Amino acid sequence: MNELSGFTGVALSGSADDNLTAKLAEFVRHREALSPNTWRQLLSVMRISWRWAQENRRSFLPMSSDDMQDYLFHLQAIGRSTSTISVHAALISMLHRNAGLVPPTVSPDVVRAKKKINRTAIVSGERTGQAVPFCRQDLNRLDAAWQHSPRLQHLRDLAFMHVAYGTLLRMSELSRLRVRDISRAADGRIILDVGWTKTILHSGGIIKALSPRSSERLMEWINAAGLAGEPDAVLFCPVHRSNKITKVSTVPMSAPCLEDIWRRARHHAGAKTLLKTNKGRYSSWSGHSARVGAAQDMARKGISIAQIMQEGTWTQTQTVMRYIRMVEAHKGAMVALMEADSWPD
Repeated sequence: MNELSGFTGVALSGSADDNLTAKLAEFVRHREALSPNTWRQLLSVMRISWRWAQENRRSFLPMSSDDMQDYLFHLQAIGRSTSTISVHAALISMLHRNAGLVPPTVSPDVVRAKKKINRTAIVSGERTGQAVPFCRQDLNRLDAAWQHSPRLQHLRDLAFMHVAYGTLLRMSELSRLRVRDISRAADGRIILDVGWTKTILHSGGIIKALSPRSSERLMEWINAAGLAGEPDAVLFCPVHRSNKITKVSTVPMSAPCLEDIWRRARHHAGAKTLLKTNKGRYSSWSGHSARVGAAQDMARKGISIAQIMQEGTWTQTQTVMRYIRMVEAHKGAMVALMEADSWPD
């Protein structure tokens, strides 16, 4: 199912609707309004839900509230997490809105079905996963081990982790950084012109400054890789096993290659045993680990939630609170009351 047929031909429930087809075709033409990741998710959800509708002789577009309930319960039955089920519901709703249709998620029956799914999952022990934090002490250990390494891969990985921790950028945002995005402050530290992030999308972009040590590690990698004179090159590019970069790359590294950086680092740090998780995710360091670890380190230092949100370009307070909940737990009012020196015997 290609994109256009996915939104036009197979999307219709047996009858040709010229108006619906035109609206879906227009949606496809303006797909750049969505992030690439959201668009990929939408296509994936469409393939899965359309296949389910075909196999069960249900309507795909428009999808009735009864069919929507059954589809969501089907996802629960095959072991999908509540967050995944919510994504499916939201994207199916998005497709309906862009097709000029009433989303089935507005039905009270569907609302109750989603609440039932969430309640059942929570009572049965499901918990929201969280990336294993990559903290300052982890960065210090790897810095001591790799800063003088003769391997170009180590220098790249170390620079990548310094920038990831120091900027709190998402993995996709790190992958887009180019040599031309670097400038120097008066004190010699590196300034990164990030351009845009998942939550900040305007022409001004955002500016990130690196610490002196992180600036030094990044320049050591750039000089060793021969990227200094290549303004269009991505900062973090593949390294061949011959200990050289294969070529100056203008194409960002893939997500799996960037995830490998974190897996190698975790292994080198001595954590050979993977952590046990609910769904098998987040058993080691991953692309989000530096953001979680940096947020927790800032919370330990008493930095305000507002400042942490600004550093990580988060727009929702609950996201940050979920990341730092273990750090903040001992700061509760009752803990302070019970530990007060004036508490009577």
